[in-house]
Amino acid sequence: MTTAEPGMVGVLIADDDPLVRAGLAMMLGGAPDLRVIAEAGDGAEVLPLVDRHSPDVVLMDIRMPRMDGLAATEALRARPRAPEVIVLTTFDADEHILRALRAGAAGFLLKDTPPGEIVAAVRQVARGLPVLSPAVTRRLIARVAVADHERRRAHAVDRLGLLNDREREVAVAVGQGWSNAEIGSALHLSVPTIKTHVSGILTKLGLNNRVQIALLVHDAGLLDQNE
Repeated sequence: MTTAEPGMVGVLIADDDPLVRAGLAMMLGGAPDLRVIAEAGDGAEVLPLVDRHSPDVVLMDIRMPRMDGLAATEALRARPRAPEVIVLTTFDADEHILRALRAGAAGFLLKDTPPGEIVAAVRQVARGLPVLSPAVTRRLIARVAVADHERRRAHAVDRLGLLNDREREVAVAVGQGWSNAEIGSALHLSVPTIKTHVSGILTKLGLNNRVQIALLVHDAGLLDQNE
């Protein structure tokens, strides 16, 4: 295994089950534009393999023996020019998913997701788009008990205070699951202008993607005010 050829999406699979890794590798290997360039059996192996092979996307299992996928995701996404991460799980309401999303994962997939959808998800995150819509994020959050709710809300309100009024409007719309076109129509702005605002929000708040914007807006209680 090595780095992916130009024009192809390089994928690293991290899972402690060799059969799962083999199945995912076979599935992704059938796509002409994807290439599995490395495999890890534990989260502790992920960072060295990323340094060696420079994948575009990491499929990351949550439960691994020495370093779990959550810790590996946090360590990986804290680095500059980190690959996108899709978290793999067997539970669609696993509270650990929120930790992974807040760390900068592009989304999550259930391990029984149909092969075509997994291939499409890898392509999507390679283009910088999340595979978990803000609407799904909100439903997930609603099912998870957050012990430090008040502390998290105060922190989110402080963070969003860095935004101007227009950016705040855009952030709330992102949290509601609206596309750039829908936000532009509602605010009477062009799609390129909305894209500029979203980029500005990500930069100001030090975030990686729209899912993290949605989580922050939810934590601040702004979605409750708009329902």
